[in-house]
Parts: sequence; C-alpha cells; structure tokens
Amino acid sequence: MDVTEQGTKKDLLEKGAVLQRDGTYAIAPHSPGGIMQPEELIKIGEVAKKYDAAVVKATSSQRIAIVGLQEDDIDKAWVDLGMDPGYAIGICVRSVKFCPGTTFCKRGQQDSVSLGMELDERYHGVTLPGKFKMGVSGCANKCMDTEFRDIGLMGTAKGFSIYVGGHGGRKARLGDLLVHNQTPEESLAIIDNIVNYFKKHGNKRERLGVFIDRIGFDEFKSNVLLA
Repeated sequence: MDVTEQGTKKDLLEKGAVLQRDGTYAIAPHSPGGIMQPEELIKIGEVAKKYDAAVVKATSSQRIAIVGLQEDDIDKAWVDLGMDPGYAIGICVRSVKFCPGTTFCKRGQQDSVSLGMELDERYHGVTLPGKFKMGVSGCANKCMDTEFRDIGLMGTAKGFSIYVGGHGGRKARLGDLLVHNQTPEESLAIIDNIVNYFKKHGNKRERLGVFIDRIGFDEFKSNVLLA
C-alpha cells in the first residue's frame, strides 16, 4: 500500500474497526469488564489465526483486540466470531470498565461487577455529545481509574462515591466528587440523571468535564442529584 492510498483510509465506525499505522485494521469484541467465557477467548484466537492477524492484544478498556486485519476480512471475521463489537471509537459511551469487586477480590467493599454490568447494559454505545467513559472500582484503590472517567464510582464500606468529569489526554482533568455513600440503586438513578442532562445540554464533541467547567459545578450538581 502506498502512502496516498493509506492516507485515504479511515476508521470504519459501522464495523467497529480501527485503522492501524500500516493500513490494516483492529477489531475488539465486546467483553463487559473483560469477562468472557473460555470458548469466546478460544474463538478470538482462532479467528486471528484464520485471517493472519499480526497479534491479539489486551486493551486498556478490558477487551481483546485482533490487530492487523485486512479490510476485506473484517466482515468475515465478525461473522466467525459471532460476538458484538466493543465501541472503541465515536462520540458515544465506550465500554464500562469495572474491577472484580466483592465478586472476586479480597479487598472489594462493593459489588462493582453487578453495577458495572448494569451500566454496560444500559449505556454501552449510547450516543452522547462527546465520547464518554465510565469506571467502577470496588474499593478505595480505584483500580478502574475512577477519577479519570467521565463518571467514576468508588466502593466504600458505606456505598459508592461518585466522581464526575474526569478524563485523560493532553489536558487531563481529575473528576469532581459529586456525592458519597450511595446504594447501587441510588447510583444508577444519579447516573441516569447525569447522562440525560448531558445529552440535552452538552455541546457537540464536548467532554463531560468541559461541560461541567462551562456551566459550573454547583449548577451541574443541582441538576443531577436526587431531590
């Protein structure tokens, strides 16, 4: 592939395919919290081998990506996988990251797996004004980058603390502490409010943290917390 041809290629949003440096593509099946059945992991390896992928790679979003696919093989690879794509690109809610919590981890203080799965079920792929990331940590170690997520939750002995507006990037922003000691049900209701409020009032391609800074934290808080 010459430089001109490579320069005309783009990410293929509708196929969940991300353009690589060499002009090939990477795809990543959706695996909430990085949890999958052994047969799904085996299938990923088989598909990667069948289509002569360069590597398979664990991503920072708890997925396994197949890297180095030719464009003509993308559709066939998805058919063989029989799995849904993980949203890694586009202005939408990306895969929700969550730690093992009380399900597996001896340090867990809250059930981050159940809450993370519910958030993923509700929001994964939902279109919002800007890209949107969530993380659920089961304890104060904040293994899921709680304060660098648009919405981050941290488990304590008394419930979940909710942080808002965090993100990485060239101008990283730490999330603001919105509220302490919420039950999973209360947390879900508040997150519903946040998503709906941001969807209605956010500017195109604006991150939640930028939106909060634009309108003011007190104004944001008064509109998303439960009465």
